[in-house]
Amino acid sequence: MERSRFFTISAPTAGVVGDVPVRVGDRVKTDTVLTTIDQNAGLEVYIQVPIEKGPEIKVGLPVHLVDPQGKILAETAVDFVSAQVDDATQSILAKAAVPSNGGFRTEQFVRAQVIWRSEPGITIPAVAVTRINGQYFGFVAEPQGNGFVARQRSLKLGPLLGNDYVVESGLKAGDRLIVSGVQKVGDGAPVQPQS
Repeated sequence: MERSRFFTISAPTAGVVGDVPVRVGDRVKTDTVLTTIDQNAGLEVYIQVPIEKGPEIKVGLPVHLVDPQGKILAETAVDFVSAQVDDATQSILAKAAVPSNGGFRTEQFVRAQVIWRSEPGITIPAVAVTRINGQYFGFVAEPQGNGFVARQRSLKLGPLLGNDYVVESGLKAGDRLIVSGVQKVGDGAPVQPQS
């Protein structure tokens, strides 16, 4: 009959204790896995880039790690691009270091946005845009006398990013765009800006 012995177990490194698959009363041997220790420092995010974007992916491109609503949780950059294509997914593996202060964990799935290019520009909420006969318009509040009046502007819009349109022409920085109640506003109507 084998005698029970008690041992003190210590981890060789600091980290977060993972799952403990054994319970009190279980019989264990020297090769039984008691738990795992995860070191969340030095994490990487693996990004599967479609093969169509293969020529554009390169080391140094900015990457945003975002929550399901699109809020940026962390910013990093691509630091590795595989030279091979994954046969199963027809994608290219890119990697980026995960900042240690983001609260991320080992094996966690995250949403990543690769910033392919950036240009200075203006974006406006989609709710501020009206469409008439295939043309896009927005209203800006222009000073007149002691108040403001609404003026309709023709807009040339680019792609929709989330809930915002990229404005290619029709507005400039500093214009006071009317973003609420646009269905009730007409050209020349008096408006009262709210802070």
